[in-house]
Amino acid sequence: MTDANGILSGRILVVAFEGWNDAGEAASGAVRTLKEQLDVAPIAEVDPELYFDFQFNRPVITDDDGRRRLIWPSAVMYGPARQGGTPEDLAGDADLTVTGENADNIYLLLGTEPSRSWRSFTAEIMDVALAADIGVIVFLGAMLADVPHTRPISVFVSSENAGVRAELGVERSTYEGPVGILSALGEGAEDVGIPTVTIWASVPHYVHNAPSPKAVLALIDKLEELVDVTIPRGTLVDDAAAWEAGIDALAADDEEMAAYIQQLEQARDTVDSPEASGEAIAQEFERYLRRRDGRDGRDGPGTARGPEDPRRG
Repeated sequence: MTDANGILSGRILVVAFEGWNDAGEAASGAVRTLKEQLDVAPIAEVDPELYFDFQFNRPVITDDDGRRRLIWPSAVMYGPARQGGTPEDLAGDADLTVTGENADNIYLLLGTEPSRSWRSFTAEIMDVALAADIGVIVFLGAMLADVPHTRPISVFVSSENAGVRAELGVERSTYEGPVGILSALGEGAEDVGIPTVTIWASVPHYVHNAPSPKAVLALIDKLEELVDVTIPRGTLVDDAAAWEAGIDALAADDEEMAAYIQQLEQARDTVDSPEASGEAIAQEFERYLRRRDGRDGRDGPGTARGPEDPRRG
């Protein structure tokens, strides 16, 4: 383990879970992108029988070379496939497309949020992280939010570790309320001496049923900035543009949706403007709430809010 001094220079575990903390499949999509780009192999997997309710998270059946097999919900940790190589060796490996001094220090944890036994699950993951000598854990999450799809995706970075906050210049979350598995793992990590960082992306809630490549891209951009690596984007840039264009086309045929998006744009632009004061931001937010309440409490045309929140973990 390392302390907060140069905390992101050691082994980094990047974590995402499908489910409550994964609006638009953004967090899991970002870790899957890393998994595709890094030369990693499984180093640990939890027993699904211990942590999942299969009536809630059902296994899926697939064809594997002519034989039909079940794929069970689980959580898998991945580590570098080859340890001990020099940076030159690794950079020359065609399989390793993520570049930078930290490229061979990245570990991944990807899975489905467990249905039960979160404390036991956390203890098991922490044992594996300690055995792998993980120096810091970076949690990725995505929430549904009142944000327009036409503006850059908002990204919020926080940490429960005072040293990390000082080093990275980020804030401590002030949220109080229900949480997801990320919060349980975050507390468990800090308890065993592994510092944590959390990165949240905001996904427009009025398109909550569709994957959001634009939010995936925003998470990767921020992760790349923090970890100091270069991550190939593949088709993500084009996919994000197509996603935005598709929503534009839907809004063009729906006056209520277009008007609602315009309200969100005005609120976002007010907050982002250079001359925005705290009072102006508060007034714009109050106006937004009044407009929303005028639609009988709906959060947008034809939508239903999910439980995701940037501080819930």
